[in-house]
Amino acid sequence: MFTGIIEAVGRIENVQRKSGDKRFKINTGALDMSDVSLGDSIACNGVCLTAIEFAKDYYIADVSAETLNLTTLQNIETGALVNLEKALTPTTRLGGHLVSGHVDGVGEIISIKKDARSVQFEIRAPKSLCKYIAKKGSITVDGVSLTLNEVKGDCFELNLVPHTLEQTTAQNYRVGSKVNLEVDLLARYLEKLLLAQSDEKLQEPESSMIDRDFLARSGFVK
Repeated sequence: MFTGIIEAVGRIENVQRKSGDKRFKINTGALDMSDVSLGDSIACNGVCLTAIEFAKDYYIADVSAETLNLTTLQNIETGALVNLEKALTPTTRLGGHLVSGHVDGVGEIISIKKDARSVQFEIRAPKSLCKYIAKKGSITVDGVSLTLNEVKGDCFELNLVPHTLEQTTAQNYRVGSKVNLEVDLLARYLEKLLLAQSDEKLQEPESSMIDRDFLARSGFVK
């Protein structure tokens, strides 16, 4: 689990093809690697990756074909900057919102404009995700926890303050840029709960017409 609060901007140092999937070497920049252990999770642009090898300034992770197909990592190249966050610990402050690191889909930046000292981005989401996206709700964009200002059909707007722009890869976004999206976990669990309740109702047997009065009328009981 993660918070969506980016700890450092790293760089893709090497991409190696491996029998249908890929192995990434990621330079971790200013990320503190002193408490990292083999097998720990480090999110890269919002994608939870397992460190199979690491040193003080990099980690290596295998990325499955499934993950490549569902995220922007399929097209990322050597030299690209990426948002990095280490997994939550019991003492971590939850400054953003609960983030799983499992990307739900890829969005596209369709508009960028200044809004006082902030920058407003409009992003088009896959239609399948629209039902989970609500005004003033939370969403993760390339691993960054953000609050939605407005939702219009399959598009949503959000503002990034100067600090977020400076500390993440958002400063490099352009119209047409593709971004990883993860919807709020609470929305997913609420949907699951409602669907389960609906299924239970459908599976409930119809009330029986046979009761004591019916049996008495039919001569089975006196």
